[in-house]
Amino acid sequence: MNTAPLSGWGRWPVISACKVAPKNEAEAIALLSDGEKLISRGLGRSYGDPALPSAEGGRVVDSLAMSRMESFDESTGALVAEGGVSLAEIIEAFLPRGWFLPTTPGTKFVTLGGAVAADVHGKNHHVDGTFGTHVTFFDLVVPGGQVLRCSPEKNSEIFAATIGGMGLTGHILRVGLRLRRVPSAWCKVRYMKAGNLEAMVHLLSEHDASYRHTVAWIDCLESGEALGRGILMLGNEAAVDELPPEHREHPHALPRRRKLSVPFDFPGWALNSLTVKAFNAIYYGLGRDCEKLVDFEKFFYPLDAISHWNRIYGKRGFIQYQVFFPDCSAVQGLRKTLDAISRSGLSSFLAVLKRCGPANTFPLSFLDTGFTLALDMPVVPEKLDVLMPELERILAEHNGRIYFAKDACAAPDLIPKMYPRLDEFRKVQRALDPRSVLRSHLSTRLGLI
Repeated sequence: MNTAPLSGWGRWPVISACKVAPKNEAEAIALLSDGEKLISRGLGRSYGDPALPSAEGGRVVDSLAMSRMESFDESTGALVAEGGVSLAEIIEAFLPRGWFLPTTPGTKFVTLGGAVAADVHGKNHHVDGTFGTHVTFFDLVVPGGQVLRCSPEKNSEIFAATIGGMGLTGHILRVGLRLRRVPSAWCKVRYMKAGNLEAMVHLLSEHDASYRHTVAWIDCLESGEALGRGILMLGNEAAVDELPPEHREHPHALPRRRKLSVPFDFPGWALNSLTVKAFNAIYYGLGRDCEKLVDFEKFFYPLDAISHWNRIYGKRGFIQYQVFFPDCSAVQGLRKTLDAISRSGLSSFLAVLKRCGPANTFPLSFLDTGFTLALDMPVVPEKLDVLMPELERILAEHNGRIYFAKDACAAPDLIPKMYPRLDEFRKVQRALDPRSVLRSHLSTRLGLI
């Protein structure tokens, strides 16, 4: 079998892998029956190594050939589709009919199987929870080739362990999902500036009961009194009578816009503390307190409009670092995290802060009531070697945790404290996979199983 270099969206690390793409259920069953190690992969939008093989030359099961939508109930929004169907395909098919995803990450180029495995979340976590809470069932091929129908009522422990389980319980064949009716394809968005982290946290907390979708851009290179300054975006779906006349006839139609692309890798020096600091100053300076209508594409998926945007970090790649802090330690934990990153000189212009609601019942649930910060940093090994241990100390001291779908370099000894129900997950996983067939680079690095 031929191998080729493979990475996540951050383009680091890079592992040689053999991709196999089952075209139907029988082929997927055969792959999980032969005893060779493997891990499932969708569109490759996890940032680090969750969808990479555990060792060089290992197998990756590509889900994209199984991407059929099987049924939809127009009265309830109940969709059944194969695991390789993308969120983009669901939006294209059902938004014109008045239905949208119950929650969505910052890119629509994610498969259904990947969304379940990573238990993705969006700007509405404080209202609607994670993706997994809207899943009604899924069919899972487990090692040995058995197909299990899993739901909150049937094989419930496996259902819970698979949601957020990063593909370590089996290969997801199909998913049942509840879509949500929306009045239009537009959000009424209020923009507010905050001069520092404390002000931003206060504004997010103050408004989370009034807005379904909340998110903030953070300037993570500022320091001192301006540390954590940023721009808050508060959104609710717009009613038809709130749209301008030209959009009322087709309120669920998205405006057409020209697609952009990054055609080549930027040189390594293009993103540095000086250029990013200048960009951040301009972006913050142009921000105004105002309210405007923003279409779903621009509000939920601003970076999807730019193909290959990950090339701006150059061939060296980048990591995405996403952490959660509970309410009781959020301000202090976030302040120390931002201060450490600012001092490191690693340049992140994509830094996002979100308010989170209560945890779900899945053992590897990432979020709970508190705040989550996600940001990109270029891969500069000598700087990351110094910064990452400091960030991990901050997490340990403030009851924080990292998100597996975006991790590339966490230390394994921190994981049991971050995820106190890890042994509950391991018990289910071990029963399903006693021969250790399911393995990823992430699971091996962090000792998840």
